[in-house]
Order: sequence, then structure tokens, then C-alpha cells
Amino acid sequence: MHEDTQFRVVMPDAMIADAVDAGYRPPVPRVRALAAGGRPVLVRCVPPAPDGTGHGPGARRNEELAETLALVSVYAWAGARLFATSHPHAARQALDMVSSIRGTRPPAVARRGLA
Repeated sequence: MHEDTQFRVVMPDAMIADAVDAGYRPPVPRVRALAAGGRPVLVRCVPPAPDGTGHGPGARRNEELAETLALVSVYAWAGARLFATSHPHAARQALDMVSSIRGTRPPAVARRGLA
């Protein structure tokens, strides 16, 4: 599978030196404005956890996963390039889908449906 290298998924506590850290779940217009500045934008899709696990207190995994995928997709479309999440594999799949829809990478599988 061809992985789009314009996006990068990092661990929730990652610090990226050359990126603008937009913080935890920033408003989409803020992400667009930061991305327009030309530097890579880092968004954090999970709340900071006091125990260092990357999960907020009382987080329910299924809901957190669905929220993370939605956030990653919207932020990628808005111009963010770095994503801090505790769901790296699922986030990577969502980013590949966004890239395929935008036309910047070929789809993993192309099927033609005939009815």
C-alpha cells in the first residue's frame, strides 16, 4: 500500500520542534489559519492524561476511536499535517483515505461496481 508522506501520526505526548502545536481539538478555522502560515501544524486528538497512557479519565475506547477518526479527517482536510493520537493505525488509514479522496495518492484498491 502506498502511504502518503505529507501526513505524520505521532504519539500523544510527542513534541515536534519545527511544527506549530495547535493544541487539543482546536477550532477548524484556527487550524486553517495556522496551516496558511506554511509551517506544519500539529493537532492533538486525545486529551492529556495524568497517568501518561494517552487516554483521558473515563475515556471509552470505541467512542474515542470514532471521535479520533473524525477529527483526523477534518483536520487533515483543513491543512494539519501532524496528528497526535493513541490510535496511530486507525488514524493512518483515515489519512490515507483523505489523501485518496483529494487525489494526492491512489486508492489502495480500485473496484468497479456494475449493477
